[in-house]
Parts: sequence; structure tokens; C-alpha cells
Amino acid sequence: MTASALTLLAAAPGQGDSPSPDCLNEAVCNAVWKLTGSVWFAEGSYWILVKPLRVALILLLAVVARWAVHRTINRLVRTTSDAGVPTMLRPLRERIPTAATEPGEFVPERRRQRAEAIGSVLRSLTTAFVFGIALLMVLREFSFDLAPLLASAGIAGVALGFGAQSLVKDLLAGLFMLIEDQYGVGDTVDLGEATGVVEAVGLRVTTVRDGRGVLWYIRNGEIVRVGNKSQGWALVVVDLPIGFAPTEEATAVLRTAAASVAVDPDLSSEIVEAPEVLGVEQMTVDGAVIRTVVKTTAEGQFAVGRELRRRLAEALENSGITAQIAAARLYPVAPARPPADGGTGQSGAT
Repeated sequence: MTASALTLLAAAPGQGDSPSPDCLNEAVCNAVWKLTGSVWFAEGSYWILVKPLRVALILLLAVVARWAVHRTINRLVRTTSDAGVPTMLRPLRERIPTAATEPGEFVPERRRQRAEAIGSVLRSLTTAFVFGIALLMVLREFSFDLAPLLASAGIAGVALGFGAQSLVKDLLAGLFMLIEDQYGVGDTVDLGEATGVVEAVGLRVTTVRDGRGVLWYIRNGEIVRVGNKSQGWALVVVDLPIGFAPTEEATAVLRTAAASVAVDPDLSSEIVEAPEVLGVEQMTVDGAVIRTVVKTTAEGQFAVGRELRRRLAEALENSGITAQIAAARLYPVAPARPPADGGTGQSGAT
């Protein structure tokens, strides 16, 4: 028998050979050797059994962790319509104890929509984070050197941060805007150069339609201040000039007209507090200016304001004060100078 044949015979399993001592010292290898009696299976049990089981366990734990986190987020989203919503998820104005008594601030549907948007962002972030960690652990199981990969990812992150600063700024601003509930779809807002109704809210861009129908696309990172006219209550202020008419008479007329607005069945539901005539607000060269205010809901401020101005103007006109204002603005005509000849209008020549 040749030497090659002897070598093949010695390498064949079941001919009295056994795994290496290092393999036998391992529990899995020793158990496989005793169970199967196969040298190659015992020697390769680490890659055939242990590695796949570890990878499967890592993926299973990642799926379970993702499910648990998503379930927690979904539970938080469902509880946002209740009064016991966590403080961290409440808008800033609702964290103030006195803010809960303000009309129109607790809107379950609005809060639900905002919470669903925040929940969607959180679910996406947790999915990326959990499976990213799982991917790194799987690569480590296959003996990949993660140091260059992590270094490259760090360099790419720094480059992306420097190259896309405006994008990161917009995304962070949009996220905090959603968390703080600064505005939402349907709100009338003042964003500086653009004032109108919000039509869409995103993490990067907010879309506003102004009074002339122009659609504005505003990056969230460029919004420095927000004036929201649709949250809580509104205060309608009407300043009317009365000229030099008697202020007591004008005030009484305006109070009667303002009271008629409060009892109007079409507007009473939009009025939070009855209209109040405060009195003379300022003095101008044209006379006194009387201020009238009324506290309304955010949705009814425009309708109540228009009707209040109309009735106040009609009340001044019906009482005759408007005519006094017009008469006070007329200047007397200077008398004509007498002729130089004493009134004859003729020269002294005969």
C-alpha cells in the first residue's frame, strides 16, 4: 500500500482518530464528538452550530427589543387622548398649572395627530438603532474588524454634519416643533414674512397658504418665531374715533351696541367673555379714541370682530355722533378781504 493510500485511510473517520485536545476541551465539540463520533463535525461544530445559533439569537433579540419598544411607543400614543398624558409629551403651555383652565387648549384630536407623528418618528429611529446594533454584533461574530468600519462611519457622520448642517437644523427644529405642539394643520400662524393657514407640517418644511392664495414653503430651521392665532382664546380689539363728541354719550352708545353682539344667538357660542368698552384709549388731533374689547374662541375671533365693528359703527351713525365727527373736521372759510375803494369796487378816476 502506498503512502498516499495510508494517509487517506488514516484521515477517514471512524478509524480510531479523535479531535484535537483543544476541541475536546470545548463543551460543544466534546458533546458533538460523543454524540456523532465524527471528527470533522466535532471540529467544525463551532462554525456549523455555535455561530449560526449566535447570529439567530442576536436577530431574535433585536426583533423582540424592537417589538417591545414599538409597543411602548404605541401605548404612549394611545394614551395621549386621556388627561393623564405623560408630562414630557405635553406641549409647553399645558405644563403650566393655570393653562388647563384656558378654553380650547385641550383638543384630543389635535393631540392624537401630533402624538402619532411623533410616534412614527420614534419608531423609525428605534428600528434603525436596534437593527444597526444587531448588524454590528453579527459582523463581529464573523470576525470582521469593526474598528475601521466605526472609524469610517464616524468620519462620514462628521462630513455629513458639516455638509448638511441646514438639513440637520431643519429636522431637529421640526422634531421639537412637533413635541412642543407649536402649530398644526389648520392653524392660522404668523411666521414672519408668511402669515396664513398651515396646510402641511413636516420634519423639514412647513407649508402655509396666505390670504392671497400664495403657498409658502418654509424650512423649519429658518423659523425664528411663531405667532399662533388658533390656540386657546383670542382678544378682539376695536378702536373707534369719536372726535370731540361727549365721551360719556359715546361710551353709552358703544356699550349698548357691544351688548347686542353678546346676545346674538349666532355668535354667543364663540364669545368667552362679554364685550367691554374700556373708555378713552388715546387722544389725537381729531379727538378721542374709545377702545372696545371682547374675548372669543380662536375659531370665532374673525366673525365676532367683523360683526362687532359693524354694529359699533352703525350705533355711532344712528346716534348722530358720526355727524358731529364730520362737522368737527370742517374748517371755516376765511372772509373775503374788502375792496381797497371802500366797497364800491370802482377806481377813484372820474
